[in-house]
Amino acid sequence: MTSDGPGEPARLRLRGWRDPQVVALALLAMSAGFGQFGVVAALGDVARSFGHLQSGASIADQAGLSGTKLGAGLAIIRLASLGGLPLAGVADRFGRRRTLIAACSLGLALTVVSAASPGYWWFVIIFALGRPMLSATNALAGVSAAEETSSADRAKAIALIAAGYGIGTGLVAFLHGLVGGQLGFRGLVALAVVPLALMPLLARRVEEPDRFARQAIAAEHRLPVLSAIAPQFRRRLAVVSVITFALSVITGPANSFVYLYAENVLHVKGYVTSAMVAAAGVTGFGGLLLGRYLADHLGRRPTAAIAMSAMAVLGVLTYSGTTIAVLVGYVLGVLAASTIAPAAGSFVNELFPTSVRASVAGWQVASGVLGASVGLLAFGAIADVGNRFGVAAATTFLPALSGLLLLIVLPETRGRELEDLWPEMGSVA
Repeated sequence: MTSDGPGEPARLRLRGWRDPQVVALALLAMSAGFGQFGVVAALGDVARSFGHLQSGASIADQAGLSGTKLGAGLAIIRLASLGGLPLAGVADRFGRRRTLIAACSLGLALTVVSAASPGYWWFVIIFALGRPMLSATNALAGVSAAEETSSADRAKAIALIAAGYGIGTGLVAFLHGLVGGQLGFRGLVALAVVPLALMPLLARRVEEPDRFARQAIAAEHRLPVLSAIAPQFRRRLAVVSVITFALSVITGPANSFVYLYAENVLHVKGYVTSAMVAAAGVTGFGGLLLGRYLADHLGRRPTAAIAMSAMAVLGVLTYSGTTIAVLVGYVLGVLAASTIAPAAGSFVNELFPTSVRASVAGWQVASGVLGASVGLLAFGAIADVGNRFGVAAATTFLPALSGLLLLIVLPETRGRELEDLWPEMGSVA
């Protein structure tokens, strides 16, 4: 933060989307993605290690554990991310930097510990304990990136954060497909020790956004978490939370069951899965480029609506029953999911002021967790009946699209500075 002179208001120092500060935030998101996604990528190995394979047609026979048991375990892990609500919210009081570093470090440490779990439910519980920290890390990385940048760079910065998270999740999935047989799920999850060891280096690069620093010295300090549901924000927060819930009903099972479905049900070879992940990395990068362009030119709302619709349809295709369908559906589904990230990330951060922005991010984590948990339980229960993954996908994903109707009650924020949207924030350098 700088000042033009005595008595003049301090100006805000904003950064470009390629600034080392924003890159460091993306690396934190990547670390969170790597730690969080291990259980999804290695779900088949987890089921085989803690279950019993038999010659039969049910999911339990082919995978080792029933779809209901797997869905319940994944739902518990997802529900644990509800702890990300208060963790993200305290960043409105104690700062983005301090909360980010502490949450990411502790979350990765617990992920490493989960590799030594003696049984399935032990693994679920220990892994779940680290989940809220990593969820808060990813949410706060997006908040900090939005606060560090101007309107011209915001969608690009959010895309970079999403790319970091995507690289983290993609890397653990790629490693599982390539050397998962040698590492097992324990070795794969234990690899979270690598980003954990790099945390001291990242901590040196992360700084407090000037926008938060100015808010922090204001006379009035809002309550973390609860401030976001103050009367002036309540309606908008409810709308955004319902949309997030609906989106997560799709992404929860679509992402969580795909590797188990490909490897344990369709018996896709590990090297094919790795190739699928590599191809998805290419389409994911393309989706981020497309998403940031559409967010800045078409608008936040229409980009989100188009991408979410595509995600639901491609999710149904992924589980329709053939190897080609799972490969095409997954790769293009990642394209759609990457397209929505810059628009939705920019949109939510622009809809609320700095004083409650981290708390709002926490509420989005919570609504996303609840949506994903509902989706996982519904998907797993339906798939268990006759091994019908295609029916489970259509029944779970398509009704969730009704949440898009709520977009019409939110204002378009494309091309607007945070200072224009929320005058409390002051002037920009």
